[in-house]
Amino acid sequence: MADFLQLSGRKFLIFGVANKKSVAYAVASMLRGEGAECVFVVRDETLLARAKTLFPDAPFYCCDVEHSEAIADLASKIAADRLGPFDGLLHSIAFADYSDGVRPFHETRKEAFLQALDISCFSLVEIVNAFKNLLTKTASVVTVSISTTRMASENYGYMAPIKAALDSTLAFLTKSFSSFSEVRFNAVAPSLLKTSASAGIPGYMDSYLFAEQVIPRRRALTTEEAASAAVFLLSPRSSGITAQKIIVDAGMGINFFDAAIVKKVVE
Repeated sequence: MADFLQLSGRKFLIFGVANKKSVAYAVASMLRGEGAECVFVVRDETLLARAKTLFPDAPFYCCDVEHSEAIADLASKIAADRLGPFDGLLHSIAFADYSDGVRPFHETRKEAFLQALDISCFSLVEIVNAFKNLLTKTASVVTVSISTTRMASENYGYMAPIKAALDSTLAFLTKSFSSFSEVRFNAVAPSLLKTSASAGIPGYMDSYLFAEQVIPRRRALTTEEAASAAVFLLSPRSSGITAQKIIVDAGMGINFFDAAIVKKVVE
């Protein structure tokens, strides 16, 4: 069926493209491949120069979401440029300061936790508030979470509680926006991915290789698989889904007691 996802001619605002390994890049490529238009937002001029080469024909803007005034200014600029309204928005933004290396969770520095919470979670609230008049009545907002926030992975540390907060905002944003629109809020929640951002997490590669063995197919989740779920959530075909996180882990969560892995440990 042609245009099954009904994306042709629709407009999307994409936050978080960094390079070809990023989830946002894969999502935007798929959207554009379906005939949609994308407007991109990156953190700063350095990222802008790099990301612009990926989609040279598309509009790009800079916005450091750690600063509330920058988000407000961004919305004003895009409104003035008459690029909206948008049928969807992708929030693929996260940051954690791992410069101290891996530390026990109870030793987490308050300033590091709050900075990560601000950038990785509260930025979604500020962005959709600033852009509420630039979203169509039935727009879809999708953020990027993780497959589980209940697994106490030492190297991921305090980011799991922050992703849990991000997951919780979906229900509250859906409820508050329902007073004036039908905008939907969902998250795609992948297991371990091989991205440039993940490379900065201490010990991540070891966890990634372990995940490959735990996944029943013995092959890691790809960025494209996570992006495909995000594109579906951004499309009108997912109109009955809101305030949810869709886990995309290729079955990793059901296979931690795989007999072959248990045997390696006990022997």
